[in-house]
Amino acid sequence: MPEAEPEGASAGVVHQDEDMLRCGWGKLRPSWLQRFRTAKWALFWLCWAGAIQGMVVNGFVNVVITTIEKRFGLRSMQTGVIAGGYDMASFACLAPVTYLGGRSGSSKPRWLGWGVLLMGTGSLLFALPHFLVSPYRVAGEEPDDLCSFNRTASTRCEGNEPSEGGSWAVAVFVFAQLLHGAGATPLFTLGVTYIDENVSKKMSSVYLGVYYTMAVVGPAVGYVLGGQILNVYTDFLTVDSEAMGITPLSSVWIGAWWIGFIFSAVLCLIVAIPLLAFPHELPGAEEIRASKVSEAHEGAATKSAAFSALHELPRAAAALLRNPTFLFLNLAGASEGMLISGFAAFLPKLIENQFAVSASEAALLLGVITVPAGGGGTFLGGWLVKRWQLACAGIIKLCVAATVVAAVFTFSFVLTCEDYPFAGVTVTYNSPPVPGGGRLIAACNVGCGCEAAPFAPVCGADGAVYYSACHAGCRARSLAGAAQLFHECACVAPSSGGALPTYRLGDAPNDTISYEAINSICSTGCPYLWLFVFLSFLVMLFTFLATMPALTATLRCVREDQRSFALGIQWIKVRLLGTIPAPLLFGFLIDLSCSLWAKTCETTGACQLYDNVNMSRYMLGLALVGKLCSVLFFFLAWWFYRPPGGKNGNAVVPSVDLVVCGEKTNGNLANGAPGNGANGTVERLGNGYCNAALECSEHL
Repeated sequence: MPEAEPEGASAGVVHQDEDMLRCGWGKLRPSWLQRFRTAKWALFWLCWAGAIQGMVVNGFVNVVITTIEKRFGLRSMQTGVIAGGYDMASFACLAPVTYLGGRSGSSKPRWLGWGVLLMGTGSLLFALPHFLVSPYRVAGEEPDDLCSFNRTASTRCEGNEPSEGGSWAVAVFVFAQLLHGAGATPLFTLGVTYIDENVSKKMSSVYLGVYYTMAVVGPAVGYVLGGQILNVYTDFLTVDSEAMGITPLSSVWIGAWWIGFIFSAVLCLIVAIPLLAFPHELPGAEEIRASKVSEAHEGAATKSAAFSALHELPRAAAALLRNPTFLFLNLAGASEGMLISGFAAFLPKLIENQFAVSASEAALLLGVITVPAGGGGTFLGGWLVKRWQLACAGIIKLCVAATVVAAVFTFSFVLTCEDYPFAGVTVTYNSPPVPGGGRLIAACNVGCGCEAAPFAPVCGADGAVYYSACHAGCRARSLAGAAQLFHECACVAPSSGGALPTYRLGDAPNDTISYEAINSICSTGCPYLWLFVFLSFLVMLFTFLATMPALTATLRCVREDQRSFALGIQWIKVRLLGTIPAPLLFGFLIDLSCSLWAKTCETTGACQLYDNVNMSRYMLGLALVGKLCSVLFFFLAWWFYRPPGGKNGNAVVPSVDLVVCGEKTNGNLANGAPGNGANGTVERLGNGYCNAALECSEHL
């Protein structure tokens, strides 16, 4: 008979363990706080953290890409580096965070809370460049912006004015994105396993579905809210935009891109405090662990011992990489991640240029697509796994089917609009060209001295866009409410009939003024905008429908003690092969489709006009190749999967999934209920678990 421990020592250990399982911060663990020590409340705060991460990284950052390009004179390759900074940090931090945070006894909520605080610091830093530059100079308000025949040639590079763009701005944005990536690393690795460890196997997919749905709703909120913020002028605290004659429809408008990041930093502080209060595991976690049966891929990798020491990390990684199902699921995630990351960053730019809409309208359209398609698809995927009671192989089949359908709808990128009628670039001037004068110079503006005129496109009465009012040959300007109207434009030939367009100043019928050019976007006759939005909705719906099943299959095809580390390895592959190169690749191809580059001080700045056909062709090629790779990898993951024991239950959960209680010698169930089997064996409960109370206990 084993020797009994001293009663005082045993009580002290129990008291210490119970104290560590209480909600609180350090020694502050009040009794009233313990009512929130449930999986539902943990899910609630994790959902907020995931939503904020999506709102900032996949919402605000992507919405302001084109705005910071114009504000700081950046190219798409540079903004691609900025967008990829998040994934670079995630790649560097995933292995140590998931391995150290996933070890037994490690407090996952503590990793999560400090990560959210770090993410908030990154948001503050991202907004910093706005406060480091002088107020934005609106092109069109200086005398140089109009045609003047007696002006001598000048250059804006003279003097000692600091540059507003270039490497310093990129460096600040990238470092902020690195903090975003490092802070968000625990959310979808340790956060997922924390939920999975503290809820039953049957409810795990539902909880994770809710979590990932909020993570998808976050970018949607970021698109919608970010788009509305762009309707506010960037220097609204010190400058009245209406007094300058510009509106969000003006071609030189710069929205208040920085507001969303300050707002996000405040939210991160609010969410981090309750996350830091949760214990390393919730009540009932031990019973839940005992109730689960492994579905890990049968092979040598799953028969190895658990890895608990840091020096065994390479051996742990090698064990996972010998799992072919896990390997191909990772590759499928990388190809899907490449598409999601690339299009999230540059789809607003595509919509802006293809269909001639403003940055705020493009962001709003992306939000309309993302909310129902991304959120609904993510939740529906998790619900289908539970509804059809799919086993691991059946889950992967669902991923294959959803990805095939999404690949079909990627042909939406075939839809393209004619290039903008840009004078001197896509259409010719109404006057003869000047030999050696460049494509933006014609006989009508050759004497205007437009070399110093900045890029400030105006829409002429003839429906063409001109580089600036100077390039349109305009010699007079007037303010009409919040718009600038230009007159005496030598290069603008009115449409047939000779009548000039008018701008309404008030409600009176005669309260109008005619103009030859205006500082707003020309309307386009392209009819494909809403068809493109609908098809993009379907692509996103079926893309996100496969995300939750793919995650569930990843968790099921590895051993339980490998799950945190397996998710870390998976995200490393997704980052390295998918989301890190994606913005760079997309930015490079978008730069290739540029028709007109800005020239400032003998350097090349941001792109000012894109070739719509080339941009559409590049996006279609990327989407098709990515989706076909995903289909292939999902299929191979299913083909090589071997369920435990060599069973072939590839459609629905086989009998091995229903947890059988340990047999008692007297033929009774573990909970004391008598067995009904003819030979005294144990009868499974209807819910598939030994303890029926697991499904209705408070912590679930």
